[in-house]
Amino acid sequence: MDMMVIEGGRTLQGSVRVSGSKNAALPLMAAALLAEGRTTLHNVPDLMDIRTMASLLRSLGAEVVRNDGDLEIEVRDETPIEASYDIMRTMRAGICVLGPLLARRHGARVSYPGGCAIGSRPIDLHIKGMVSLGAKVKTEHGYLECRVGRGGLTGREMYLGGAYGSTVLGTANVLMAAVLARGTTVIECAACEPEVVNLAEFLTAMGAQIEGAGTARLIVTGVKKLKATQWHTIPDRIEAATMLMAGAVAGGKVTVEGVRRDHLVAVLHKMNEMGIKVSHDGNGALTVTGRKRFRPVDVTTMPYPGYPTDVQAQLMTLLCLTDGISVVTEKVYPDRFMHVAELGRMGAEIRKENNTTIVHGVRGLSGAPVMASDLRASAALVLAGLVARGETEVRRIYHLDRGYENLDAKLIKLGAKITRKEQPAGEVLKD
Repeated sequence: MDMMVIEGGRTLQGSVRVSGSKNAALPLMAAALLAEGRTTLHNVPDLMDIRTMASLLRSLGAEVVRNDGDLEIEVRDETPIEASYDIMRTMRAGICVLGPLLARRHGARVSYPGGCAIGSRPIDLHIKGMVSLGAKVKTEHGYLECRVGRGGLTGREMYLGGAYGSTVLGTANVLMAAVLARGTTVIECAACEPEVVNLAEFLTAMGAQIEGAGTARLIVTGVKKLKATQWHTIPDRIEAATMLMAGAVAGGKVTVEGVRRDHLVAVLHKMNEMGIKVSHDGNGALTVTGRKRFRPVDVTTMPYPGYPTDVQAQLMTLLCLTDGISVVTEKVYPDRFMHVAELGRMGAEIRKENNTTIVHGVRGLSGAPVMASDLRASAALVLAGLVARGETEVRRIYHLDRGYENLDAKLIKLGAKITRKEQPAGEVLKD
């Protein structure tokens, strides 16, 4: 197992291009199970989660071939319906094959998914949606056992809101099931995230009839079949935000290319409140000018277009270096604060109260051995290492490799000093 060793205090300068969105690519890959013919997905990042999804699709009878940044997917055998525990345990997005399997093959046996340890993330809304469309679902031995009658799924109106708002993967899953259902499906409280819009537009290009993408109300008129096509994965807005914050915290001037600025409005607004200057050229490039200290802000994570939960941890690193007190409230995943203790090891002063943290700005952070608990916490610790005095060891960085394509190489290109080393045996800090 690798760890990342970061020498802090180096200014970042230059330009870097953002990769395709992992969170968009994974549902797109699952949707290829619905199509007849060969699907080509462009701008797909080479990540552990992408490779895991490719393995899952192969186990379900698809041929998956990577050509540089493209993935070609073609279903060769439509008889397999099981998504095994061995594959599903490492990746939550694997649950996205449930909808396509029920819509196309009228059956599915899907293991409960794994993924990052960021608190409870039930799949009850996925199940609710499938049951609403006519599937019979039961749980046995850790698997969802799902069946559909001979007539297939049937469209109907449903509400997909949960305790903390809409569900992104749940919306994607039900949407993929509904495109081949008989009649019309209306999804109320649908997720509005760009990744869901990208999926809806992809399905439409394959022949689906979908209205309302990007709004909380989706109307899907079922069709008999979908035809494979080519599609471009949107840029990764979370990686873009992370790189902008890296430039901000490390000083200097960093340009992030290939960005959809309209996907980052909430993040850019908070950065502006903190006194961070971000300019744009109108052609998909954002340039951040770093600074030594930031202004404190209060932030609450919300479903899109609110401030994204996936950029909460990274922002908290910056808030540690303000002249004042900031409040961070997590309303998407209330337990998503495992990075707080690790930032504390580096000298941060953060107090947690239920789903809220109070961050007291400090004069500086100091390098320390820290443990990555999940994907975005890993990124937050890397940002802290960039600005900390001395050397920081970020351990268990396999989380980073699941969701960021060559993050260390991109930061090194900008002037960071980062090396990968094998993590010491007999690790004291455990899962």
